[in-house]
Amino acid sequence: MMVTYHPSVQRDVNRILRYYQDISGRLADEFWNELLEQIGAAAKNPEHFHFAEEGLRRANLQKFPYHFLFHALPGKIRVTVVRHNKRDPRYAVGRR
Repeated sequence: MMVTYHPSVQRDVNRILRYYQDISGRLADEFWNELLEQIGAAAKNPEHFHFAEEGLRRANLQKFPYHFLFHALPGKIRVTVVRHNKRDPRYAVGRR
């Protein structure tokens, strides 16, 4: 299944990667790898992930306090935001 991204997702991820890179390059790599793994899992089986808000599904990372929201569409998923678990739950919900 194809994966598309809202244009702001790159900014979300870059901000997180910079934060972890300042702590440890290895930690940044681990975040990146886990994020890609979870996006791949969501693309394979989007129905496995529960609905969060506004028809978006939520995928939680296991090692890091982050998650991403996505739309499950015919033949693809669209990742709309990657955000911290404690971020305001309304943050970026309106992205399409």
